[in-house]
Formats: sequence, structure tokens, C-alpha cells
Amino acid sequence: MDILAQVLEGKEFDAKTLSALYDYDIFTLGEAANQIRASKYDKKVFFNMNRHINPTNICTDVCKFCAFSASRKNPNPYEMTIDEIISQTLASYRRGAKEVHIVSAHSPNYSYEWYLSCFSEVKKAVPNIHLKAMTAAEVHYLSKKFAKSYQKVLEDMVLAGVDSMPGGGAEIFDEEVRRRICKGKVDSTRWLEIHSYWHSIGKMSNATMLFGHIENREHRIDHMLRLARTQCDSQIVESKHGGFNAFIPLLYQRENNFLNIKQFPSGQEILKTISIARIVLKNIPHIKAYWATLGMNLALVAQEFGADDMDGTIENESIQSAGGSKSKNGASFDEIVAQIKNAGFIAVERDSLYNELRVCE
Repeated sequence: MDILAQVLEGKEFDAKTLSALYDYDIFTLGEAANQIRASKYDKKVFFNMNRHINPTNICTDVCKFCAFSASRKNPNPYEMTIDEIISQTLASYRRGAKEVHIVSAHSPNYSYEWYLSCFSEVKKAVPNIHLKAMTAAEVHYLSKKFAKSYQKVLEDMVLAGVDSMPGGGAEIFDEEVRRRICKGKVDSTRWLEIHSYWHSIGKMSNATMLFGHIENREHRIDHMLRLARTQCDSQIVESKHGGFNAFIPLLYQRENNFLNIKQFPSGQEILKTISIARIVLKNIPHIKAYWATLGMNLALVAQEFGADDMDGTIENESIQSAGGSKSKNGASFDEIVAQIKNAGFIAVERDSLYNELRVCE
């Protein structure tokens, strides 16, 4: 039975059956994924001008894969003020950033009002910037800590000026794996519930998957299928204008954390995962090869294997770089454009919702 051919024809299978896709050689998978990608976007590779800001690394959770949160592996706690966040946002906006991406640790010190004030003050200071903020894990944490429903937290975020949600906190949806790597964090059902409600009120979000640690191939595909089902459910909400913009497979960074992984996925395993994502996730428009976890070179190769997006300039990257990624200082606009063009693609600057802003000559 040719599983790949049947999947391409639209037949649906469970995760166990679909894990056989990994048995295909890399070029067969890549060709199939690239055909899907090219039919949607031709040779375009998308990126944006964005700034990442992480207000604190003081966290109540102890996720074993995390190198960012303050711990004995990273004994350098910090907290930012709202004024500092506004100052950084303004400086980046003046340099051309069109998005600010605010994701934080689960702080025991910030109040519920602090977050809402932070968002509203950022939007007041820089009204034209797209504010992407609050992972579903953060929403769950605030809901639990301050006894507010998910709906209340999300609606308050909208009122405070949050435009879209990032996809963090998803990790791997399999609950046994979650218990081992991030016990106490939002569970998979609630992660999906939070995004579903966000979509139902007309908002867009991304979805991530952390891979390359203790999960197996079937866990990865199960994760993708749950996202595909959630996207379908979101799309039948009568008032729906929201949904998942992009799927982002995040490669686990192995330094300065407590998982102690010895066997790291090969380049072929990584590219197969990206190709399978493009083949399986028919209803999620974009597949992002996030250069901050993959490195710029592999992220560019991934554009031949189903991906169509690189993320953006970032400017200051704290989470992946704490785990060993070479992404701390971001990348310049000119560097990203040159890298995309040198790889034989068309560099397209986009906004946060994938509207094309310009083709970069």
C-alpha cells in the first residue's frame, strides 16, 4: 500500500499508519512536499521584520527541556519594566519592525493587571505595530493563578491590544511525554481549547511542535493531526475569521537543560519532519522553518522540502539561544534577503498575518 500516494489523494489515516511516511527516502518526501508548497507559493519565501521581547525569565514551572528560565542551569534572573518594554518596542519600530513578539516565563511576580497594562501601553506608544503576545501556556497560567476563565483572559487581551497569539507551549501533545518534559504546564486539550476560542473571536495564531527530544515519530504526527482537526473545527464556527496561520516545528536545543538527550535528530530526520508536516497539514497555510532553531542554512534547505517561511529579523532572541542556538542577535533584513535570494528563491516581506508587503529585489 502506497501510503504517500493515498495521503496526497486525500485519504486520511491515523498517526500510527502515517508514521510510515518516515520510511520513504528524503527525496521522495521532499518532492511531494515541494510540489504542494510550489502550488501555493511558487518560489516565494516569506519573512517579516519583527522584534522578540521576553519580559522575565523567572518562572514557576520547571520544564526539563527549557534553558531560558532562571534555574541552577541559568542563574541569571531578570525582570523588565513596562517602560523598558516600550522603549525596546519603539526602538525596533523606528528600525522598521512591524511586529513585536512578547512571550514570557510564568512569572510569580507580575500581576494580571501588569500584563494588560503592558499590552495597552505598548499599543498606545506604537499603535501601528502588530502585537503578538501570550502563548496558550501563559493564558492557562494566568487563568489558574487569578481565577479567570480562558475566555475572560483572551477577551481582555483583545481589549488591551493583542493582535495575534504565538504558538508556544504546545511542545508535544502526547500527555505521557508532557508529564516527563513539562509536568504542570497546560495540557494538550486545554492548549487546543484556548486557541480554538481565540479563533472563534476572529483572531489568528500559530502552532508549534517541539521535536528532537524523547518523543517518537508517531507522537509528532499525532500532534499534527490534532492541529489539523482543531483547524477544521475553527473553520466551522459561524463568525470565524481566525485560525492557525502557520505550523512551526521547533527543533529542541540540547544545551543547559535537564533532559540530557544524547541522540540528536539528523538533518534528514529534520527535513522529513518538515516535509511530512506540509503533506499532512493541508488546512494550515504556512510551514515555517524557524531559522532560530534550525540555523539559517538548514532553514533555507527546508524551503525545498515543504517550508515557505523563515520567521524574521527577531533582533534579540533569548529562548533558543539559551539552549545553544546561534540566534541571540537576530538577523538583519539585508542578510535574510541575501540568503533567500542566494538559495534561488524570491524573498517576500510579509506582515504578521501573511499579507505580502513587498518583493525584495
